Amino acid sequence: MEQNQESTAATMKDVAERAGVSTATVSRALMNPEKVSATTRQKVEQAVIEVGYSPHALARNAKRSESRTILVIVPDICDPFFSEIIRGVEVTAAAEGYLVLIGDCAHQNQQEKTFLSLMLTRQIDGMVLLGSQVPFDTGVEEQRSLPPMVMANEFAPDLELPTVHIDNLTAAFEAVNHLWQLGHRRIACIAGPEEMPLSHYRLQGYIQALRRHGQAIESRYIVRGDFTFEAGAAAFKRLMALPQPPQALFCHNDIMALGAMSQAKSMGLRIPQDLSLVGFDDIELSRYSDPPLTTIAQPRFALGREAMLLLLEQLQGRTVNNGSRLLEFELKLRGSTMHAS
Repeated sequence: MEQNQESTAATMKDVAERAGVSTATVSRALMNPEKVSATTRQKVEQAVIEVGYSPHALARNAKRSESRTILVIVPDICDPFFSEIIRGVEVTAAAEGYLVLIGDCAHQNQQEKTFLSLMLTRQIDGMVLLGSQVPFDTGVEEQRSLPPMVMANEFAPDLELPTVHIDNLTAAFEAVNHLWQLGHRRIACIAGPEEMPLSHYRLQGYIQALRRHGQAIESRYIVRGDFTFEAGAAAFKRLMALPQPPQALFCHNDIMALGAMSQAKSMGLRIPQDLSLVGFDDIELSRYSDPPLTTIAQPRFALGREAMLLLLEQLQGRTVNNGSRLLEFELKLRGSTMHAS
C-alpha cells in the first residue's frame, strides 16, 4: 500500500534523479521528444516507469500541438479494405513526426468515453475518421472545442468535416453500366448497410444505371449485407433462389463479392459463364481470386495520405474548408465478367 502512495506522488524531480538528468531535460523528453537524443529519451522513459510517475497532468497543460499523436477511427479493423488507407495516414504522419493510434469503431460502445477523454485532455492532436460515425456524441458546437477532425473514404455532409473520398455514385453507375453493356439485363445488387452514406450512394448509382436504360427497379434484386464474406454468400443464396435468378451481380464491396463467388462455386455455378460479378474497392485479394474480380479501384493509399495532409494543415494553424475533395476511381476489368451468352 505504502509503495503505491509513493508512486502516485512521484514527481518530475524523482524521474530526473533516477535518470540522472535535470528536470528540464525530463520535461523536454516528455513534451518535445524530438528535441532530446534517443538515449536520453529512453533513460527518461525507463525512469518514468520505475518511479511510477504519471505525466498526464503535463499532457493536459501542454500546448495542443505537442502530443504529436493522431487517432484514426476505423469502422472495422478486420476489414482488409482499410489497411492501405491506414498506411497512407501513417506514412504521411510519420514524415512529420506524428504517431498514429488506431481505434476500432465496430466495438465502440465501451470506448466512446475513452476516445472523448483522449480528445478533451489533448492527449491526441487530431482525428481521422474512416467511417461516417463520430465515435462519441458531439454536436457542431462541441466540435469547435475539440482538436481537428477529418474524414476519409466516407462522406457525411451533416458532420461538416473536411473529407477525402471518391464519387461513389458515379463509380457504382459505371460498374452497373459495364454489366449492361455486356448484355446482362437481370442485374442484382448486394448492398451495404443502410446507415452508411457510401452504401446509399452506391445503391443510387445502381438504380440510376438501370433507369438510364429504361429498366424497372426490382426490390427483390436488392439484398442488404454487412460487408462480410458471410453476408455475400447468404445474399447470393437468396438471389439464386428467386424464380428468375439474376444474370449479373454488383456488390458494394469486394469481400461480399468474394463471398458470393465462393457460394456460387459450392452451388456448382461458374463465374463468369453462368453469372458475371463486379465488386467494389480493389482490395489485394480481388486480384488473386479465381477468377480475378472485376471491381472499382479506390486510391486507398492516397485517401489516407490526403486526409492526413488536410489534418496537418489544420494542426499548423491553417483554416481548411469543410466538404469534399474527390479522388479518382477506376473500373478494373478482370475475369469475373463476360458477355451474356
